[in-house]
Amino acid sequence: MDSTIGTALSSLLGMIIALAVVLGLAWISLRALRRWQDRGLGGRENGAERQLRFVRALPVGQRERLVLIEAEGELMLIGVSGGAISLLRNWGAPEAEIAVPPAPEPAR
Repeated sequence: MDSTIGTALSSLLGMIIALAVVLGLAWISLRALRRWQDRGLGGRENGAERQLRFVRALPVGQRERLVLIEAEGELMLIGVSGGAISLLRNWGAPEAEIAVPPAPEPAR
């Protein structure tokens, strides 16, 4: 009877070790994929600043939703449906691109 308990404990210990190895490999793989994805989006090496950021989504139907994203300082409202993606509204261009009209001269 002692040998069956020892066999059960030994197989349980082996299963726990195998699970820990699989979870560790999954964690390492996910971290590597995230770094690779951030590098593809133009983010910094440490991932502190991303140029494209998801802000919020609002479902308006079964397959339709409104998505608010920020890309390089601009907020954009995007409509996403089953067959199309369209830009609905764009708020705020970067400061360098905003054309300020000259002030009108006062009448004399």
